[in-house]
Amino acid sequence: MAVYALVGFYFLPLASFEGNLTRMAKLPESYFGWTREQPAIDPRLMKSAEWQDADVLVIGDSFSYAQVWQTVFTQRGVRVRTETWESVFNICGDFSDWLRSTGFKGKYIVIESVEAYFEDRVSRSLECKRMEYHAQQQLATKPPPTLPGRNMADYSGRMSVGIETELNARKYDRLSSLPGFKGWDGLGEARVVRIENGCELFSHPRCKDALFYTKDRAEDMGKNILDGMAGINARLKNYTVVWAVIPDKSTVYLHPEKKFWDEAEQRFDAPNLLKTFRQEIRKKTIDFYPANNTHVSTTGYLILGDAIYQNMYH
Repeated sequence: MAVYALVGFYFLPLASFEGNLTRMAKLPESYFGWTREQPAIDPRLMKSAEWQDADVLVIGDSFSYAQVWQTVFTQRGVRVRTETWESVFNICGDFSDWLRSTGFKGKYIVIESVEAYFEDRVSRSLECKRMEYHAQQQLATKPPPTLPGRNMADYSGRMSVGIETELNARKYDRLSSLPGFKGWDGLGEARVVRIENGCELFSHPRCKDALFYTKDRAEDMGKNILDGMAGINARLKNYTVVWAVIPDKSTVYLHPEKKFWDEAEQRFDAPNLLKTFRQEIRKKTIDFYPANNTHVSTTGYLILGDAIYQNMYH
């Protein structure tokens, strides 16, 4: 009977995670979850336009699925059609012909990608000859929360996950209190890094430190990627292409010296999102990237949307 009880307890949910980085690291939201209120988004603005009605086509990843940065456009009357990389796959050689066949009559194409996957997406697109479109997954239509609702967070994992989270929390407490602590890399796909003036940048309780994805790109992106962008632009010569390359969280906070965004701005008039994001860090925008997530906050999304909008219309 005791064995059955133990087995039952093993499958009880215990650890709940709101952020993808706290889930990867198995560290508690009570340490790394954001606490500062975020702006409210009107759900009526979170609607992807029909092909034939759209002024702007967005091809994007999880930074675009949320349909938050696009509200900067929709609240100004600009109709945005959002497609995912999972539906479009690549920007192939016949993309312009395919796009005309959808009924799209707009002028602008925003190509959005996070830095970590950008080189692969450019490379695959250049190799692709014919489009293979698959209808997209449902995009988000529910606004992000303005305040954390951790009592409503989804449970993730068995009691073993909760135990591991508790053990990690205790180890973090011990390591982070040591003189000269700079970080902790022993957390699988996530790592803890001590941030200079962290409590001026984050609202979570352990604000001296933040979580980062271990697979963020450390090296700068080179000329080969810029040349690849030029090749894709040549395929889309009847449209105005806006390259919205999202710097990895590690780039924004830990490697701001990268030059790719300056070069993309010079060659293609691309929005310099690293410069924009770094300006927010210098202004001490709280939770621009929450400590527990690889994605920006609602505040960050609205700043992203404004940067893209200003690049296109001013």
